[in-house]
Amino acid sequence: MQIGVETSKAVDQRRVFVVDQDEVTRAALQFMLHDEIETHELATPEEAYEKGVGWLKPDVLLLGASYLSERGTGLLGEAADRFPGVRILIVCDRSQEVIAVEGMKAGAHGTLVKPLTLEAVRKKVDTILGRGGAAPLIQLGLMK
Repeated sequence: MQIGVETSKAVDQRRVFVVDQDEVTRAALQFMLHDEIETHELATPEEAYEKGVGWLKPDVLLLGASYLSERGTGLLGEAADRFPGVRILIVCDRSQEVIAVEGMKAGAHGTLVKPLTLEAVRKKVDTILGRGGAAPLIQLGLMK
């Protein structure tokens, strides 16, 4: 464990699946979270569905907005059906905010907007899990 990691968070038995087409984004999110929560990075929703069976079901799904662009917002319902009770955050950059808003209308619980920072990512995941360190679930810029 690293300095500054709360032990109570690191042992609370919950998990996050990071599903994004961008390998760098997946790795960065996994690195930011792994000290305080069990985190798995997966390249596709299908990999997540295969891995998340039984006791390995995720509590939070960080889903890249590129998947919503390609597959539509129905992907959110599919993920919720596969993982009942999962909380979904859409990972996007400013250019994908319209997609993120559509995703939230379709059932996503919030967004993580790039550039990603350690503090912001941890606070957002803590918030969605109901742990200390609350942050707003939605942080979008001005829509034009």
